[in-house]
Amino acid sequence: MAQELIEIDGNFGEGGGAIIRTALALSALTGKGFTAHDIRKGREKPGLKSQHLHCIRALQELCSAKATDAYLGSGEITFVPGLLRGKDITIDIETAGSVTLLLQSLLLPAAFSQKKVKMTLIGGTEVRWAMPCDYLKEVVLPQLQCYASFGMKICSRGYFPRGGGKVELAVAPRYPLTEGKMGIESIMTLRKLNLRKELLEQQRLLHIRGVSHASSHLAKGRVAERQADSARKTLKEVFSCPVVIEETYAYAASPGSGITLWAVFSKDEDYIHPLNPTRLGSDALGEKGRMAEVVGKEAALSLIGEIDSGAPVDSHLADNLLPWIAIFGGSFSTSEITGHTRSNAYVIEKFLGAVLAINEGAKRITSAF
Repeated sequence: MAQELIEIDGNFGEGGGAIIRTALALSALTGKGFTAHDIRKGREKPGLKSQHLHCIRALQELCSAKATDAYLGSGEITFVPGLLRGKDITIDIETAGSVTLLLQSLLLPAAFSQKKVKMTLIGGTEVRWAMPCDYLKEVVLPQLQCYASFGMKICSRGYFPRGGGKVELAVAPRYPLTEGKMGIESIMTLRKLNLRKELLEQQRLLHIRGVSHASSHLAKGRVAERQADSARKTLKEVFSCPVVIEETYAYAASPGSGITLWAVFSKDEDYIHPLNPTRLGSDALGEKGRMAEVVGKEAALSLIGEIDSGAPVDSHLADNLLPWIAIFGGSFSTSEITGHTRSNAYVIEKFLGAVLAINEGAKRITSAF
C-alpha cells in the first residue's frame, strides 16, 4: 500500500526556503514522505535553489530517500525517505552556498541516526541571509548538546562569490531511533527522557565573546582588528562585563570579512549549565566599500538589542530550536517571533500535529505536552 504523503504549501507565510529545509529534516526523521507545491512562489527566482538540491542529495545518502521533480527552479517536489542510518558524507556545494542552511536539513536526522555521522561540508561559511558558522558553533549547537554530541571544526572560511570554506561536523547520537525511523511510539519514548528545555529568563550576564575574521587579502588594512575594536568599544559603553573578541586571518578563495558575537548568561557566576545554557548571538558581514568599523558596530548594536529585550533566546536561535522543542517539549521566550518561526511551526504541525503554542504578545513558544 502506497504511503500517504503530507502536503506542504511552499508559499505559506513568507514563502521562503526554510519551509523546504524543515520539511526535509522532519521527513527524514519521522519516515513520513511529503509533497510540496508553489515552492518560493513569490520570490524573484522561484522554485528550488541549489541549497535545497544539496540537502536532498545529502539525505539520499543518510536515509536512502527518493525524490521526484528535484531540479533547479522546480516549483514542486515529492520526497520519500527510507531508513535513517548514520554514515560519513562529504558535500561540496561548489559555490558560496551556505553550509549552515544545508545543515538545517541534516542536524535533526543525524542526531538520531543509528551510528555516528561525520559530515564534511564545503561552500560558503559567511554569506548573506544565513547564520555564520561561528553562530552555529557557539550559539545553536550548545543548546542541542542534550540531544546528541556535536563536535564542529571550521577548517577554512568561504566568502562570496567563490565560497570554498570547509566545515567538519561529527554528530554522535545519544538516543538513536529504533530501526532508524520515528513513529508516534518513538516520539513518546523520547519525551519520557525528560529533556524539556525551559528558557524563560536571561539570568546574569557573565561575559561577551566573539570572533572577528577576515581573509588574508585584508590583513594589511587591519580589517579584523578594526571590526573587533569597534564592536568592543560599543559594547563596553553599555556593559561592564568582560568582552573578549578573537581576531583571525586566513587564506580564502574570495576576499571577505565578518564578525560574530555571543553573550553568555548564568544564575551562578561559577557555573554555566552544559546542556541548557543561555546564549544570545549576533553577527555582521563585511562588504566591499563598507568600513570595518561600521561592521563591528552593527554586530554590537544588534547584540545589545537582543540583551535589552530581556529574552534568553534571540530571534535566529528561536527558528533553530523549534523542531527540538516540538519533539522533546519545553518553552522559551524570544526577542521576536519572526516569519521564519511561523513557517517552521506550520511545517512542524504538518508532521507532528498541533504540538506548539505561539503567544505573539508574550513572544513565547510552548510545547503542548
